[in-house]
Amino acid sequence: MICQFLLNTGSTIEEGRLAKGGSKLTEEYTQECAVCEINLHDYLRLGSPEKVLVSTKDAKYRVAVYAYPGDSVEPGHIFMPRAIWSNVVVDSETFSTGSPLYKGSPVHVEATEEEVLSAEEIVLKVYMRGRR
Repeated sequence: MICQFLLNTGSTIEEGRLAKGGSKLTEEYTQECAVCEINLHDYLRLGSPEKVLVSTKDAKYRVAVYAYPGDSVEPGHIFMPRAIWSNVVVDSETFSTGSPLYKGSPVHVEATEEEVLSAEEIVLKVYMRGRR
């Protein structure tokens, strides 16, 4: 089942601690930032998945992340820490402000068995298209 949500991103204390501490290439950073918090009702509707595939509304960009339910997220919304994983699917439209929409980007979410990639793997796959 594919569901549409509004993606909200933001910094978390642990994301900031790891990023500022130079730990962006660690497994700890992946576990903290390659995640998607989903309202409990929506999480159950998706089948209580361990991982989800979050994709842009045109399905051009997508990223697999770990999923978990949270009571701080409103129905119809998801939250992802502001990191390389969420940047893959954040709407790039800036509306002439120079900054993309980190809040309220429409995305599609579905349960997946795809592997959650590390930050380094995301860079190579998405931004460098496999080139080294």
